Amino acid sequence: MAHNRDGYTIGRLSKLSGLPVKTIRFYSDAGVLPERDRTPAGYRLYGEEDLARLELVRTLREVGVDLATIRSLGERDLRQVLALHLRTVETRLRALQRTRAVLRATLDKPDPSEADLHRLNSLGRLGAAERDALLDAFVAEVGGGNAARERWLTGLRDAMIPELPAEPTVEQLDAWLELAELLSDEEYRAGLRARSDAFWKRQQESPPMDLSAWHEVNDALERTVTTAIARGVDAGSPEAGPVLDEVMALLGRVYGERDSPEYRRSTARAYEEHDPRATRQWQLAAVIQGTPWPPPQTVVHEWIAAALRAHAPTDT
Repeated sequence: MAHNRDGYTIGRLSKLSGLPVKTIRFYSDAGVLPERDRTPAGYRLYGEEDLARLELVRTLREVGVDLATIRSLGERDLRQVLALHLRTVETRLRALQRTRAVLRATLDKPDPSEADLHRLNSLGRLGAAERDALLDAFVAEVGGGNAARERWLTGLRDAMIPELPAEPTVEQLDAWLELAELLSDEEYRAGLRARSDAFWKRQQESPPMDLSAWHEVNDALERTVTTAIARGVDAGSPEAGPVLDEVMALLGRVYGERDSPEYRRSTARAYEEHDPRATRQWQLAAVIQGTPWPPPQTVVHEWIAAALRAHAPTDT
């Protein structure tokens, strides 16, 4: 008998659902459609709820949800499953769009190069999981166990490696790959940590530096130098002297230093020892985001560095 008060046989379920017996048996064996019972002869039996679940399983499979996720429906509601699948689909779409952009750019060339092949081979490193793992390692290593520095770096996570746009250009893809290489460089990480140690160690002292005051001074610094640049004051000119005096007074206020020849020399050395790769890091981020370069802060500090070279006392 195909159907009785105890349920549907697999053959009857096949006719009602329109799915082959082989498919239903596969779903049962895979655990996404557990059998309810068996007849005395050993035939599987299913209920009305199984017919409804089978329709759900078929629909989810048609939109690409994997069997493991469907099997977990007993632990999650349908909304969670569909939201998870949407994120999966969107991730795959972004990966496909990146691949399409690279392939189009490569095929536009009469003679693709090894650089083009390297770009294609590197596409797998552009995913969200790879980005998060890289940033986790960068924050941990540059943070060096200093809680204040790690909090600051965590706040910069999204800015350090921005998300690629849906249709990235080859330039944006190359910038992402170069940025990933830079942030993975152990020597670069160690240098950033060493050069910022003195500042961040002060944040663990009692009392720590007032970071709100630090931000206020930086804003004042930017206004002072931007105004001078707008007036056409060249960093190497005599007119830059009074501006540099104001700059050093602002820096001394936040760092607890008195303006002096030695302080000017040490500040000049700090600018000279600045790793150009740190500037390159933010330039690459700007390429990925499609934002103008250089930003006002970079212009300001380049002017200060030039003014110190021109006006700071030399070491004796």
